[in-house]
Amino acid sequence: MEKKLDQLIETLVEVKGKIDLLANKVETLETRLNGLGKVDSIEHRVTSNQIDITDIKEALERMEEIQSEKVEAMLKEVIQSFSQKNSREFSTIHKRLDSHLLKLGRVEEDILMLKEDRG
Repeated sequence: MEKKLDQLIETLVEVKGKIDLLANKVETLETRLNGLGKVDSIEHRVTSNQIDITDIKEALERMEEIQSEKVEAMLKEVIQSFSQKNSREFSTIHKRLDSHLLKLGRVEEDILMLKEDRG
């Protein structure tokens, strides 16, 4: 009987040792899982930030496109306005030149008539 009690105690000691070993392994697994949870959280944050950065980049590109379209439209308007203004100014200059040419023509006729009268 004493032998059986010794075996039982020995078995209980072995079971206790294995339970302690199992507890250590569970603690190790828990710390690893916590580490993985942190890594997963970091990956999630990185992924979220990448999405945010991508969204921001797309928004900036759209804003840039809109601004360039507005600048383009504004430049076209300015060019049109200048061309209309220049067209009017050229028209005025042409009219003035025509009137000066007519005056020169009349003066030239007068000079010729005076020369004929003298000679």
